[in-house]
Amino acid sequence: MELSSLQKARYAYQPKLPQMLRGGIAEISVSEGAETKSVADCEKIQALFPNTYGKKEIVFKKGTNTAEAKKLNVGVILSGGQAPGGHNVICGLYDALKSTNPENQLFGFKGGPSGLIEDSYIVFDDAYIDAYRNTGGFDIIGSGRTKLETREQFAIVADVCKKHEISAVVIIGGDDSNTNAAVLAEYFAETNAGVQVIGCPKTIDGDLKNEDIECSFGFDTATKTYSELIGNIERDANSAKKYWHFVKVMGRSASHVALECALETQPNICLISEEVAEKKMSLSEIADYIADSVAGRAAKGMNFGVAIIPEGVVEFVPEFAVLIAEINELLAGAKADEFNALPTWADKYAFIEKGLTKESMEVFAILPQGIQQQLFLERDPHGNVQVSLIESEKLFSALVADKLAARKAAGEYKGKFSALHHFLGYEGRCAFPSNFDADYCYSLGYNAFMLIQYGYNGYLSKISNLSKPATEWVAGGMPITKMMNIERRHGEDKPVIRKALVELDGKPFKFFEANREKWAQETCYVYPGAIQYYGPAEVCDLTTRTLALEKAE
Repeated sequence: MELSSLQKARYAYQPKLPQMLRGGIAEISVSEGAETKSVADCEKIQALFPNTYGKKEIVFKKGTNTAEAKKLNVGVILSGGQAPGGHNVICGLYDALKSTNPENQLFGFKGGPSGLIEDSYIVFDDAYIDAYRNTGGFDIIGSGRTKLETREQFAIVADVCKKHEISAVVIIGGDDSNTNAAVLAEYFAETNAGVQVIGCPKTIDGDLKNEDIECSFGFDTATKTYSELIGNIERDANSAKKYWHFVKVMGRSASHVALECALETQPNICLISEEVAEKKMSLSEIADYIADSVAGRAAKGMNFGVAIIPEGVVEFVPEFAVLIAEINELLAGAKADEFNALPTWADKYAFIEKGLTKESMEVFAILPQGIQQQLFLERDPHGNVQVSLIESEKLFSALVADKLAARKAAGEYKGKFSALHHFLGYEGRCAFPSNFDADYCYSLGYNAFMLIQYGYNGYLSKISNLSKPATEWVAGGMPITKMMNIERRHGEDKPVIRKALVELDGKPFKFFEANREKWAQETCYVYPGAIQYYGPAEVCDLTTRTLALEKAE
């Protein structure tokens, strides 16, 4: 395979470890802290996890390693969507495992959780691992979205582990994957299977975080990648001076990516889904808010701008959520066949008009026809609207165009409005990890082995103090149950890791809120440029603006 110059250079990069993990495995001891409890629904979570609930938080430190010396076989899977740095978690795990005992083996199960069930794996060696150091993607073993959640599946996984004498499984994934890791760990504890489960926090959406997990891996690289592209678009907008760019970014359930990109690039508009929900903003109000910026800038001769739109924002608009619920009800059962049999869109529109309430029909009527049709054509396996497929960047530019046309007719607006649309998603999921993510992920993997060696089960690998240089990071672990609460899923109470939404009273949002009025009317663009891998630490090892503001640095 032909390698790029950057690939060759990155293979040679030596990730930085926290001070307490340096100097050899034999010099790492463990310190146990207080017992833990879940973030909510403590009694229910404890009842579901009697064997793994309430365990102590732990921190590693310099000292004599007191773990039992024995040969270890460990399994690892990548679960869910790709995030930059996943390869380095595996590399860190492999290096720690091999440095303890060269006879230790790391089994990489292919294609995500299904690889564990199907016993599809590779046993890593130095040559295989070395080809993936500090690279993006999950192609080292692939990933998948199969959920490990039934006792039948757990029994199969236990048999596979027994067959290969595997005593621990590391699950690298997001909130759902680590929820599954906690349930699997409880099963192994209950059945005395002799297998530990350790999780690692991954998601570019940034919503797997709390007081213990300061940042999920991949978020830094993905947002820097998107911010570079948004900065390029801003530079182009300021050069051509004739287009408004509507940029949709990843973030179905939370707006961390949108907010971080806004803090990095200072666009004219950035919607924050959590604020839309808090203020109960309507589609019309959001469109007016954007149109105010367009009109204000046009009055100064600036018929251009940039707006960042979170992927899932429409789901946070209360009236839109009601509309979706009514559409799902309207097309339930045989009604869907009746609707689909109608010959023309006009006939279908009449059917819709009869079936929706007056309030929801008013919302439906202002949508562009393409979006209207999308709501009725794209269904998920349960027959529901696939809201994530809605092109919200096109929806809002169309609504803004209508608002401006009305203002022009009333003599309130004389500018020009031409919109271009972008969706930044896959571009960031497999980028070469930044130095931060390369270091962070390697530390997470190395640390995961320490949790295994000391016998912990149902724990998440935890690296904290992340806004400081890597030498000052703190390595340890926390029980996954500490992050859990009960949520209603498909009509049942389920234990899940609580998603972290953008905190509207948090420092990152407050900084954005204090500056956005100026950004909306003036051209304050910042051009972050490409991720830098070599050079001064203040350029190459930068953390996210979100983390810096949260830690007040």
